[in-house]
Amino acid sequence: MTTIGVTGHMDLTEESVPLVRAALDELLRAYEPDGLVGVSCIAAGSDSLFAEAVLDAGGRLVVVLPSRDYRTAKVKPDHAETFDRLVAAAGEVLVMPHGTADRRAYESANRALLARAERLVAVWNGEPPSGKGGGSADVVIEARNAGLPVDVVWPEGAARRG
Repeated sequence: MTTIGVTGHMDLTEESVPLVRAALDELLRAYEPDGLVGVSCIAAGSDSLFAEAVLDAGGRLVVVLPSRDYRTAKVKPDHAETFDRLVAAAGEVLVMPHGTADRRAYESANRALLARAERLVAVWNGEPPSGKGGGSADVVIEARNAGLPVDVVWPEGAARRG
């Protein structure tokens, strides 16, 4: 059994999505499907691409939601169908004990994700933390400080919007 958590950018360009997904598929091929568990907060972008790749590889999905209001407060209409499909496909859904999706809730969700994981996949461009907390770089630093192996996925041609 191998449990892999994910962190990554939400704001991938449209052209980056198939590149990142192909890189995730390639990385997950190294694991036996019946022993693969992916842990994801299933946010738009990298988290959901990873969750879909885990399920398509035959693995089991564990979803970590930062707060009780996450679905209604933070999931935008263009991501709602994917979000609902992934929640329904998950073998387990953990909801952090926060009423509101705020920085504290995101940090709590990231800690829960890292506590479950044996390694971390980071769909991350390698840029340092923004200083806001809870971003991909922050999670990578936390994982490395905890001694978790980190696989950085940032294929050639990948980019962020904006």
